[in-house]
Amino acid sequence: MMEARDEAAAGALLSSDGKEQTANKPTAPKEGKPETKSKMEQIFGFKKEDLSSWQSFVALLNRPTDPASLGIFRCLFGLLMAIDVTQERGLSHLDYKYLDGAPVCRFPLFNFLQPLPMDWMYMVYVVMFLGALGIMLGCFYRLSCFMFISTYWYIFFLDKTAWNNHSYLYGLIGFQLTLMDGNRYWSIDGLRRPSIRNSHVPLWNYTLLRTQIFIVYFIAGIKKLDADWVEGYSMSYLAHHWLFDPFKLILPVELVSLLVVHGGGLILDLTAGYLLFFDATRPYVFFFVSYFHCMNSQLFSIGMFSYTMLATSPLFCYPDWPRRFFAHFPGFLRVALPFTSTDIQPSHSCVYQEIQKTNVKHQETPPVAKAPKIRFKHKMAAIFTIIYIMEQFFLPYSHFITQGYNNWTNGLYGYSWDMMVHSRNHQHVKITYKDGKNGDVGYLNPGVFTQTRRWKDHGDMLKQYATCLSHLLPHYNISDPEIYFDIWVSINERFQQRIFDPRVDIVKADWSPFKPNPWLMPLLVDLSPWRTKFSEIESSLDNQTEIVFIADFPGLHLENFVSEDLGNTSIHVLQGKVNVEIVQEKKNYSLQLGEQIKVPAGAYHKVYTVSEGPSCYMYIYVNTTEAALQENFTKLFEIQERIRNGTETEPLPPELQPLAADDLEGAEVNATDPIVRLFLKRQRRIKEVKKRREAGTLEKLERFAVKKYYTIRRGFLMTAIAMRNLAVGLPPLEQLKREVDFANMKEPQAETNQDNQLKDEVGHGEL
Repeated sequence: MMEARDEAAAGALLSSDGKEQTANKPTAPKEGKPETKSKMEQIFGFKKEDLSSWQSFVALLNRPTDPASLGIFRCLFGLLMAIDVTQERGLSHLDYKYLDGAPVCRFPLFNFLQPLPMDWMYMVYVVMFLGALGIMLGCFYRLSCFMFISTYWYIFFLDKTAWNNHSYLYGLIGFQLTLMDGNRYWSIDGLRRPSIRNSHVPLWNYTLLRTQIFIVYFIAGIKKLDADWVEGYSMSYLAHHWLFDPFKLILPVELVSLLVVHGGGLILDLTAGYLLFFDATRPYVFFFVSYFHCMNSQLFSIGMFSYTMLATSPLFCYPDWPRRFFAHFPGFLRVALPFTSTDIQPSHSCVYQEIQKTNVKHQETPPVAKAPKIRFKHKMAAIFTIIYIMEQFFLPYSHFITQGYNNWTNGLYGYSWDMMVHSRNHQHVKITYKDGKNGDVGYLNPGVFTQTRRWKDHGDMLKQYATCLSHLLPHYNISDPEIYFDIWVSINERFQQRIFDPRVDIVKADWSPFKPNPWLMPLLVDLSPWRTKFSEIESSLDNQTEIVFIADFPGLHLENFVSEDLGNTSIHVLQGKVNVEIVQEKKNYSLQLGEQIKVPAGAYHKVYTVSEGPSCYMYIYVNTTEAALQENFTKLFEIQERIRNGTETEPLPPELQPLAADDLEGAEVNATDPIVRLFLKRQRRIKEVKKRREAGTLEKLERFAVKKYYTIRRGFLMTAIAMRNLAVGLPPLEQLKREVDFANMKEPQAETNQDNQLKDEVGHGEL
């Protein structure tokens, strides 16, 4: 590893008379011969004697180390977090996120946590942003770290629905930097206080950060040993992304998913954390993790996470790498660049080895190393390092304590490093309320009074949501409401099944963070082998036929409505026994394994599971409206092609004449036939998306920069409005409206989410 070089570069030794000496090479003071290093020291950077006693171990963790790499990481992390405040933390859409004064259900970790009034929430974000800037610049470093982590963790705990692993990681790194000497290199504090400028930092500063990143990789790899990941069910859709096109030149998409997406991700996570430590493997791992994180930045909407992980990779290099790197720059630039001098100041935070010189009969003997002086703070730093690392290894497996947060997956998502291991698809969500006084029953729009969909998968959030609804519904003349949820989910391409018991009133249901959730329905893992049959069944159908696989528990039933657009809908039993009730006809039909029944469109029906075990069945249907529309589109496209190549000989009727126009947007406006208008709109969007995808690199960068500019611009303008409101009060309503309209100004000719709109219309959208 690299700690051996850390010690060589550190350099400050103390003689027996207490005077500081510097040593830039690991040599004995007088003889000038290289130290003979053991194999262990060459590989791991420390000797076995460093672990032989508590005193030696404390001295090792507090060994003086070059501050350069830590200083560069501090600067990069602060910069990325300042950007993150306007992006993923939500400064640019803060007013939409918190909806000051509106009846909104929220999901804090602790129910007593509530957002401040809107203008004060902007103040919280200002403090967080200034803290991130202070970290980046190394200016009033401890205060800046405290400003950042205090506001960051407040916002983090305020909304569980926004939790993810990388947001948790940001908070951990911010906490670690608060305790470290991150301002010893390339910082404004170093300019203000020459005594700390370019001074050593203790080795534990690097140990904590390196171990944290190792845990992120390694535990993520351990979590990917889950059977669903190994068998390729977790992220199978990723293989269709254009980033994997080179692999698809030599492998079918199924093997790209299994070997590249799932197999490659598993191997990289399991090994990257180890191989980054060693000189021989580090360059190769640098390439693969950099490629991996760059791909992730395109595959997922994960904000600054990919760039933060790229910034952590140099921490595994020798800590003097910035000095060697910036030494290659021209001399006239070095005034603004980090230090390249190897003359590092000693620091009270480190433990230095003392050298004692003795004279025997006027002959100077070789210097002898004395036991270093270890202070109380050095011991506390070592104890903290050990406890923190143990806690970080324990937390991802602590779900046996917080059992109330366990669902089909363990714990609150965010601190387990189970990244991308589970994918979900929600087929059906129904919220039923019952008036506790008069017994009236009604239904709520799923997601009413909330801006998130995360509550559908987590029992703790469902309990919070039901409690919130019970407080809001009395304002709509619904007294003492009972709330029932019927939520159908497929996890990792399994059957659609219920996740919570639909017979339980969640308002009155018991829930404890330390006890298993009694109204959680078990995941039917015994039915997982059916997934191989799903693909066989789907491959036997044509492109216009859709299929949904359902599994249900004995004694429960599914109430379903078949839209009039869905023709030829039928139920096929795959396992168990069901009774199908056609509500309108008031008829019941009993079905067993292998039997099927056609259900009428535009009507309700109920499917009761009457077998002793779970029932499995599938809906097969054709969207006749969509099929007819696609057929019309095909005919119109053929006519349009004949017009363009001059082979159309028949005169066009008036309703088809817009097809001959070159200006699709103008033709769309002039079209009288709704099918033709929709077709022209579709063709225009296909053309626009194609143009965007085929744009040059500079054009794409310009479009990206303009989009980010207007996003950040809105955040800062809305912040300025809030600060003015706090300082001098609210202006007249008309003035406030003009200011907000100015902040909401978008880039010229901006199209909102064109790719997603095209997906809905074309039906073959790629990520």
